[in-house]
Amino acid sequence: MKQIEEMQYHLMFHKEGYKNHYNMPLKKNVRLGSFRMRIDRTKAMAAFEEYTSHYDISDEKIRLKIEHTKRVNQLCEQIAIGIGLEEENIDIAWLLGLLHDVGRFEQIKRYGTFKDSESVDHANFGADILFVDGKIRDYIEDASEDALLELAIRAHSAYRIPEGLSERAQMFCNILRDADKIDIIRVNTEFPLEEVYNVTTEELETAAITPAVMESFYEEHAVLRSLKKTPADHVVGHVSLVYELVYPVSVRIMKEQGFIEKLMDFQSRNPATIRQMEEIRGYLQKYLEK
Repeated sequence: MKQIEEMQYHLMFHKEGYKNHYNMPLKKNVRLGSFRMRIDRTKAMAAFEEYTSHYDISDEKIRLKIEHTKRVNQLCEQIAIGIGLEEENIDIAWLLGLLHDVGRFEQIKRYGTFKDSESVDHANFGADILFVDGKIRDYIEDASEDALLELAIRAHSAYRIPEGLSERAQMFCNILRDADKIDIIRVNTEFPLEEVYNVTTEELETAAITPAVMESFYEEHAVLRSLKKTPADHVVGHVSLVYELVYPVSVRIMKEQGFIEKLMDFQSRNPATIRQMEEIRGYLQKYLEK
């Protein structure tokens, strides 16, 4: 290896987190392998279609995740273009969007829920399917960016990305995480929340928002999963994803789509929740005007 820029960015995955073997910064927009990344989009999309064909598409949750994946796939490309990346890196962002939720399908099949706390960490589960079981080769033959792809997929749903990453690795993590958050907001308006949260309509419409969740929202960061106790907490948690968007283009896309407004129009029969959602709506509108 001639220079740091030409080093393969290797990762070791441990229970406590991610380890960068070199622990050195790489220059932005520099390839992580020695060769140009080659992505056949037609082949990759066909592999995704074949993989998901083994799951019950009449299941609302499976359909939800297929549609979500394709939108995140497009959003990753849109964000990558918006921040001025070159074609090769746009392709990598596109591929990350396609691969990021591979673990969701088997999660639903085995456990019947999207709740990682009641089943498996879907991000790590999907990364294992791709990079431990070797399914990544169904999507792409070139292995030169496997370490980067694996890192971004494992980190996409974490509360925070690992520390000590190169600027380029952070960039791809943030592109994927922004795209995922934008479409999660959309999913929560286009699909029945009863399906998304695995609750009854009665539970959803009468739910309270817990004080810890409200406090977290006003601190202007994403609400920790451990704080969410009720269906209404999950609604507020998804609204709070806006605070975590990294790129101005991501914020612009989110605002233009208009789904955050629909999500904040959450219909409740709980008087306290109705009042709190009105407060949240006013506060976030002011935040977005800054």
